[in-house]
Amino acid sequence: MEKKVIYSAVQPSGNLTIGNYVGAVRNWVRLQSEYECFFAIADMHAITVRQEPAELRRRTLELAALYIACGINPEECALYVQSHIPAHAELTWVLNSITYVGEASRMTQFKDKSAKHAENVNMGLMDYPVLMAADILLYQTDCVPVGADQKQHVELSRDLAIRFNNRYGETFKVPEPLIQKGGARICSLQESTKKMSKSDENPNAAVFLSDDRDTIIRKFKRAVTDSDNCIRFAEEKPGISNLLQIYCAFKGCTMPEAEREFEGKGYGDFKLAVGEVVADVLAPVQEKQRQLLADKKQLSEYLSVGAERAFKAARKTLSKVYRKIGFWRE
Repeated sequence: MEKKVIYSAVQPSGNLTIGNYVGAVRNWVRLQSEYECFFAIADMHAITVRQEPAELRRRTLELAALYIACGINPEECALYVQSHIPAHAELTWVLNSITYVGEASRMTQFKDKSAKHAENVNMGLMDYPVLMAADILLYQTDCVPVGADQKQHVELSRDLAIRFNNRYGETFKVPEPLIQKGGARICSLQESTKKMSKSDENPNAAVFLSDDRDTIIRKFKRAVTDSDNCIRFAEEKPGISNLLQIYCAFKGCTMPEAEREFEGKGYGDFKLAVGEVVADVLAPVQEKQRQLLADKKQLSEYLSVGAERAFKAARKTLSKVYRKIGFWRE
């Protein structure tokens, strides 16, 4: 039976956090044997915010190496750099012609980034969701793994697919969001009601996959808790509940098991244990990433193979789109 297609991408802008690892990358590893997977490094999306070119190139390779180090198999999936596939930009232009200005301007991504980068409110920020729709629709994607807070972009992709199909005939699959059920939502270590973010200005708020062991443990020791010195999962204890979720995600245990393990223990011992289990899991990932970055020729080969697979799939869709809209071809 033909596998369903999954598409997902992450920008090479800043380090990934343990929240990205638990909520996205680790799930991709589980999905890659069940689906035909296209995983992109979204460098085209990244330039909607000003980038230092040399840094962007460096982070692109680092992210590719990190994907593989986390368990993404470049021989099983199409792992590639977005800008290596011209069809992403080409389909975006076609989709622009059926996207309404009101739709684009209402997107949360545009409003948030415009507020955050008021000195650089460019058309790329507004067009960002259309490019994302092109990313998804190019590969006749069945499912897009997203958090509940990212559904809006998949909804625009669905709207544009349906609109194009109604206007020009059946062309695109209408993608569905694939939202992980019961997964841990990793929150900031300093504001435990807010999702952990790689762009947080507080250096102690996020734990990055690149953090060394001492840094990881130090950040967890500084994590906010509460005055009730009891380690249990409860709505009125967001700090401790967040740390318990992180512990369970990295230890591979259930919440009741974690609560029993730390029954009667103090917050200091608990936070140290959380830091140590996270550091233990990340150590081999970091070592594998270092090995991959030391052999850039092999890393480049992996990305070239992925780009070739993505190119063929993307051109097939784009050729169909061009015929449907009336572009002349010999």
